Amino acid sequence: MRTGSATRAVAACAAAGLLAAGCGPQGGEPAADEESVPHGYVEGAEETAEAQWRLVMADPDGGLHMLDPATEEVEEVGEAPGAEHAATDGRFAYVGGDAGTAVFDSGTWTVDHGDHVHYYKAEARAVGELGGGAGAWAAGDTAVTVLGGGDRLQVLDRAALEDGEVDEAATADGAAALAYAGHLIVAGGSGEVAVLDREGGPAGAEIGEDCPDPRGQAVTRRGAVLGCSDGALLLTEDDGEDGALRAEKIGYPDGEDAGPVQGLHHRPGAAVLAGPADGGVWVLDVGAAEWTLLDTGPALAASAAGEDMPVLVLGEDGALRSYDPATGEETAETELIEPPGGDGPPPAVTIDTGRAYVNDPEGGAVHEIDYNDDLRLARTFELDFAPALMVETGW
Repeated sequence: MRTGSATRAVAACAAAGLLAAGCGPQGGEPAADEESVPHGYVEGAEETAEAQWRLVMADPDGGLHMLDPATEEVEEVGEAPGAEHAATDGRFAYVGGDAGTAVFDSGTWTVDHGDHVHYYKAEARAVGELGGGAGAWAAGDTAVTVLGGGDRLQVLDRAALEDGEVDEAATADGAAALAYAGHLIVAGGSGEVAVLDREGGPAGAEIGEDCPDPRGQAVTRRGAVLGCSDGALLLTEDDGEDGALRAEKIGYPDGEDAGPVQGLHHRPGAAVLAGPADGGVWVLDVGAAEWTLLDTGPALAASAAGEDMPVLVLGEDGALRSYDPATGEETAETELIEPPGGDGPPPAVTIDTGRAYVNDPEGGAVHEIDYNDDLRLARTFELDFAPALMVETGW
């Protein structure tokens, strides 16, 4: 059975920057009377009034689980033996390690047309597996998803994934990448940045900036960002007919010795990013094109909720704290989990439009936080397994 998806034609439409209300009907053959097909229709999927968030988790024994916060139902949905990392492109979860990566369709996603948004849910299912070496992070759009790990990038055809198949459209060498403005932006370990087409070939464009020691990537409403050892590389699309890419380096402020950011995390689409550094947390306000260093002490995880909204930091002591990104002031604190032990992956902090979630492997639980209410603990989902890895889908 096909779980709701955009067709290849719509994916191509999106890749060309044409995904808008004027795009044709999605799914299957065009209707004889297109006026009878509701705008935003996706074959096999249910359109909903709000986002349908899901938490996809892996336990240390290789079990893959999914939690629906709306119903509080938890189900085992597959296997990911030897999982060491988890990533998502908003709909699909990629969970694995050196032995391979399991690809799982959470069956929930969002289509953003700019002036309006559609939310969908469909049947969740396992899609397939990939060879080891990629899947530590994911960056995608409606046409492709790029998976990375080490210096190897795998480019997956998004429409094939939606049809239940793993189709590797291209491979490339690089340490970080973005799917943005109809291109693949790839940063190599030595700092060079290349603009490629969807098949991984040269796109005949240059951006004139480098990104030494790339670490992390994010797409926001104000542009796409690559984290670098000397700051951030901000990419925006020119409004002209040629759709050229413009690049701006946002350097770290002078006088700070925290070292570079170790990753970039945020509420999907939001234009404020956060990531741990040595002894603190860097916050990048993309709109203002400036960095702020939060004096948080060592952090296990950090993420930003958005402009004029808090940055959440999970400390090594197990406490969750919120900070005003403009002033760096701590605004709330919640003693949340026991300090993690062992060599496993650190817990994650994921943020959506209303709640934040923190996985607690030691306590066998996931904690739901109302970050707009002084980090109030809204719910704790007790689990019969240790959620060692977690990502949130539905965006």
